Amino acid sequence: MAAPFLFFYLETFMPRHVLDETQIHPAIRDKVASHQQGIVSEVQQALTRHAVVVVGMAQNPYPKKACKLLDAAGVPYTYLSYGSYFSQWRSRNALKMWTGWPTFPMVFVKGQLVGGANDLQRLLESGELERLLA
Repeated sequence: MAAPFLFFYLETFMPRHVLDETQIHPAIRDKVASHQQGIVSEVQQALTRHAVVVVGMAQNPYPKKACKLLDAAGVPYTYLSYGSYFSQWRSRNALKMWTGWPTFPMVFVKGQLVGGANDLQRLLESGELERLLA
């Protein structure tokens, strides 16, 4: 599942409150569209290359929890880390705005955001992660 399809899926079936483009002055639209696009592009590329991607940050115990859960289950994954509580918060904010997910980690399975560490744990316990990866 490619990242553009994920956006289409969310926009079609799960409307999110996002400022309509008509409410953004034309003089700043390029700035809004390109703000922190590098980090978003990096994650999008990882989603096309890897079945499971965990996006996290230093000092937060929940990305570590997600990685430990995947390690224990023998599920290969790619981990992308962006700063700590004291650094790169602007970059991480762009990821939150892009996904709509408010916390870290962000766990993706085959390009689909499945939530954070606790959500991943529920998927593992129910067997749903195995079905998603099949």
